[in-house]
Amino acid sequence: MTQNDVLWLPSPAKLNLFLHVCGRFENGYHKLQTLFQLLNYGDELGFRPNHSGKICLKDNIDGVAESDNLIYQAACMLMPYRSKDPSAYSGIDIYLKKVLPTGGGIGGGSSNAATTLLALNTLWRCELDMNELSTLALKLGADVPVFVNGSSALASGIGEKLQPVDLPNSHYLVATPNVHISTEAIFTHPDLPRDTAKIDIAQFNPTQMLNKPHFDSTKNDCEKLVCSLHYQVANLLQWLLNYAPSRMTGTGASVFAVFASAQQANEVLSKLPKGVNGFVAKGVNRSPVHETLAKLKP
Repeated sequence: MTQNDVLWLPSPAKLNLFLHVCGRFENGYHKLQTLFQLLNYGDELGFRPNHSGKICLKDNIDGVAESDNLIYQAACMLMPYRSKDPSAYSGIDIYLKKVLPTGGGIGGGSSNAATTLLALNTLWRCELDMNELSTLALKLGADVPVFVNGSSALASGIGEKLQPVDLPNSHYLVATPNVHISTEAIFTHPDLPRDTAKIDIAQFNPTQMLNKPHFDSTKNDCEKLVCSLHYQVANLLQWLLNYAPSRMTGTGASVFAVFASAQQANEVLSKLPKGVNGFVAKGVNRSPVHETLAKLKP
């Protein structure tokens, strides 16, 4: 691409179909088991390479300082790995079309960081392999590696040990009340359950996850605590349960309901309570970022 071109890439959302907190490591991080479902819906990031040697964010996120922006941090992280070839690009202008809510538990910031790593690895000719990119991604946050790897996955550890899975092509209504929830506040809360028994991954069949008996055998360990602290999440979740199997994702505030068709999901979307935003998306097993980048390769 030329210096005047902008490469637009998707930055998809994710859902935690379940989230179990199984204990703590000695360093205080939580031992997690979760099932990540990638969606075909999310933000968009645009990248215009240049030879300035600088990173320029063209669109700010309200209330987030540039130094705290995961997009900026991801770009800074890749700068030492830029190609030394004089013809290679050394700088970047980055544009953001934001549609995902912050503090929703659907991975907006983590996905933005991952898309940035993947894009600049290509545009700056860093030539890092997926393992090297994932190692860098983990320094930005526990959810970033799943977006870098680009597959729906069973995850363990702090969320970084990934086992790609093929999930059914379900449709999801994702709804978010007008409340921002801090992940740190939930994971440091004394009332968070931390003793859920580990699932035997070898015996777990993710293709059956969305069947009611299997769905009901899992949970989100953060959900009860969040609902007790934020009535908006509790009320929305109770409302959604009238229509379909539903659960909070991540540490909230977004909740999701599972449908067999987009039509069913959109019918409920049209009825969402006042003050609640939502969207309908399809679950995908391969990230649209990877699909797009693969088409660019000669």
